[in-house]
Amino acid sequence: MKKIDRYILRQFVQTAAFALLAFIVIFVAVDMMENLDDFLDRHATAPIIALYYLHFIPEIVKLMVPVAMLLSALFTTGRSSTYNELTALKSGGVSLYRFMLPVVVFALVLSAAMIYFNGWVVPSSNRQKFQIARTYFQKNIEFVSRNNIFIQVSPMRILVIGLFDDQRNLATQVSIQDFDPVHPTVIAHRYDAKQMQWDEKTETWTLGQGIERQFAGEKEIARQFVTQPIGHLNFSPEDIRKKQQRPEEMNFTELGEFIANQQRAGQDVSRWLVDYYGKISFPFASTVVVLFGIPFASVRRRSGPGIEFGIAIAITFLYMVFLQVSQAFGYNGDLNPLLTAWLANLLFLIAALYNVLRVAK
Repeated sequence: MKKIDRYILRQFVQTAAFALLAFIVIFVAVDMMENLDDFLDRHATAPIIALYYLHFIPEIVKLMVPVAMLLSALFTTGRSSTYNELTALKSGGVSLYRFMLPVVVFALVLSAAMIYFNGWVVPSSNRQKFQIARTYFQKNIEFVSRNNIFIQVSPMRILVIGLFDDQRNLATQVSIQDFDPVHPTVIAHRYDAKQMQWDEKTETWTLGQGIERQFAGEKEIARQFVTQPIGHLNFSPEDIRKKQQRPEEMNFTELGEFIANQQRAGQDVSRWLVDYYGKISFPFASTVVVLFGIPFASVRRRSGPGIEFGIAIAITFLYMVFLQVSQAFGYNGDLNPLLTAWLANLLFLIAALYNVLRVAK
């Protein structure tokens, strides 16, 4: 690495780190003021509050890294242009492409690292943060026993659970309904039981104290039972717990497994697929904004740092708005989930490449 590369990269990293730290402080301060009443009402201690915001920081970092990278690209390049450093480099035979190289390489490396951070570190922290919020601040409350659970185990089988106790892995007021493959609206087989117990060793379910009914036209055959092994129902108690989790609480592997289970059950998984692919696509926003920001700021202007900051916020706002709009279409199944996750990056990348080509090199 040449001396000029180290100089450019040092300026860029220092500015990005300072911007990211400032955003973290602002986010924590605003959220703390918003939740102050909850903290006081629940008598939350200082260590609990500190732990909550410690687990909140990774989510802030995930969201603010692209903003910090864009802000740094604008400030670093704008400063070099204002003080004629960029002009001197061009006079010495250093093109804008060469000026961008160390920063773009750094952005690519950071984006790759953020895939792991976004896919595994952030969900783990979110899980801890939400657990603290549920326990101490009464937010996103989940009861140990969950009521009225409906699960489509397979395309032709529906499971209804009146009450589920995840401490004992015990379901009560259970109904399993099997539909005729030829006539999907006609029930062919049904189990109704007082309870259903999960066996950890065999990973199977067993019904207890119920009745089994078989339907054939107008005829019905009923049989009472004390226990009835029902075998593998294509879901486990952990799947019930995960149904209560948000995608941001599941890491990349867990979300993939959850989607596969839902697909086997015949569920529409468009929404979860958008979030799944988004765990990879969103980190590359950092590279896209750098490609956009450096050429934009390389044109010498009379605007000060305030204008550069405003530009960074405006671009980020447009990116997030477009991302949310495209996600809405993806969640509804109107757009391919993979395309939905990458659409914002692709369109802003096209704008960035156009910006690179139109400025003087």
